[in-house]
Amino acid sequence: MLVVAHTGRQDSLDSAVKVSRQLIAAGVTPVIKPDEYADVLAQAPDLTAIKVLGDAIDIGELELVIVLGGDGTILRAAELARGSSAPLLGVNLGHVGFLAESERDNLTETVRRALARDYLVEERMTLSVRVKVESQVIYETWALNEATVEKASRERMLEVVIEVDGRPLSSFGCDGVVMSTPTGSTAYAFSAGGPVVWPSLDAMLLVPLSPHALFGRPLVVGPESVFAVEVLQRTQGIGVLWCDGRRSKDLPPGARVIVRRSPVPVRLARLHQGPFTDRLVGKFNLPTNGWRGPADGEGPSQ
Repeated sequence: MLVVAHTGRQDSLDSAVKVSRQLIAAGVTPVIKPDEYADVLAQAPDLTAIKVLGDAIDIGELELVIVLGGDGTILRAAELARGSSAPLLGVNLGHVGFLAESERDNLTETVRRALARDYLVEERMTLSVRVKVESQVIYETWALNEATVEKASRERMLEVVIEVDGRPLSSFGCDGVVMSTPTGSTAYAFSAGGPVVWPSLDAMLLVPLSPHALFGRPLVVGPESVFAVEVLQRTQGIGVLWCDGRRSKDLPPGARVIVRRSPVPVRLARLHQGPFTDRLVGKFNLPTNGWRGPADGEGPSQ
């Protein structure tokens, strides 16, 4: 099992050591990224049973990825495990931790259930992202949360034209455009005023950032649709593409960013099968005062 942690933080490093000890005691080999291996061994020199990913262990040999941290660490782990069938099991050591499945207080029990394979796997759609200049593809990547076209210079506006399914929709100046999955609807797109989309729904969102336009509303389209954002030639300076806040590419005037559903999902290990409504309320600490619930015998659909 791969253990991914933010070893620059002491609480995360301590958790990585604790998880590794529990895995070894159960006869399971903990695997650590090369850049985290030295930190873990410096903290616990006796953990010589740990293997290094890419050295003794290949990504395809992993059964599970245990992620210790917030959503940023989980996004890093998703990038690391891309193309592997191993699901991600997140333990929140951050603040909101929307993608995480448990909290730090339940760490030992979470690992116990992982060892017992007592979890279900949920697949989340991802985005395939391509950048073209004229007819040439200059960059390809993917995103779990969102692909964002942004202005590179704070003082200059980005001029774009939005395209859906090969047809132009609107052109305007803006700070940027967020193209998101349902998973990302509670991340950057949410901060920009986009709707929360239940993860059981296959859909894509487009949310303009500070658009100078009469029509700059968020859009929700089906999973077979294709978005394109073109940086217009009249843009002064360049734009920049960010995917999950981790991978970036400069966008000169005339560049087109094409976003569609990727055939490769991200797999999340789930310990709890409660309604997404409860997760939303819990993570955002939403007030539910005054709710009395359905009447006796009344089902949720009534």
